[in-house]
Amino acid sequence: MATIAATDVKKLRDQTGAGMMDCKTALEEAGGNFDEATTILRKKGLASAAKKAGRATSEGLIGHLVSADRSKGILVEVNCESDFVARTDAFQELVRDVLAAIDSAGDAATESWLKDSKGPVHLRVAEGIGKLGENMAVPRFVRYTGHGYIGHYIHMGGKIGVQVEFGGVPPALTAREEFAMLVKEIAMQIAAANPAYVSRSAVPVDILEKERAIYRAQMESSGKPAGVIDKIIEGKLGSFYQQVVLPDQASIRDPKMTVADVLASATKALGVPVTVNRFARLKVGEAAL
Repeated sequence: MATIAATDVKKLRDQTGAGMMDCKTALEEAGGNFDEATTILRKKGLASAAKKAGRATSEGLIGHLVSADRSKGILVEVNCESDFVARTDAFQELVRDVLAAIDSAGDAATESWLKDSKGPVHLRVAEGIGKLGENMAVPRFVRYTGHGYIGHYIHMGGKIGVQVEFGGVPPALTAREEFAMLVKEIAMQIAAANPAYVSRSAVPVDILEKERAIYRAQMESSGKPAGVIDKIIEGKLGSFYQQVVLPDQASIRDPKMTVADVLASATKALGVPVTVNRFARLKVGEAAL
């Protein structure tokens, strides 16, 4: 059996977060080979992960990453069992590593890639489980690239994350304070008001028909003429849009304005027609509901 130096045990512990005796045993089993020892510990970590797999993961953090030119952005939800673990340096390092893996994978980063038991995210999460002793999961991520300017807003210390992509943004505009304020305002709007759609046209037809059917059922016994009922239904749809469509929502900064008004005002001030292409809002634990 190979003689294992204490410094090697410490090095492996620092790299993996496993216990000292586990590291020593793994190195002995691997004949002093660090890569083989790490694989042995990973296998133990995976076994540990399997035992913990049934435990609820409703805590965690929303991680975020954006490229220097703001053309690429990622949001990811990484879950654990307790807020205490979510605040540890080791868990936050896990979040950063998951973000890096998604960024490195690029277009190959799909849902099936994320769930691959032999993939980089699954293996890295298994290491985290072995190190921190809680069940963990990465249920979802959002990646935007190449279609506009990416803004981020992280709320409640990482419990809510927003990613918003703006169109019509020339490079010169990105340095202006007014634009930076607009990005922050729209992202905060999404965090606070939780819209579901970027425009009225983005609302699926079946959703609209379901709403109309509900409103019509509410009016069945009203005795009003069909034409009047139709107008009332369209009015109710207007209220529905105000709840779920971003441009129709009342601005959280000035409720007398809609978000569409805010964008129009910004376009006038900036001299460029800035639009919101798409957005995502992730809240910790939401995917498990």
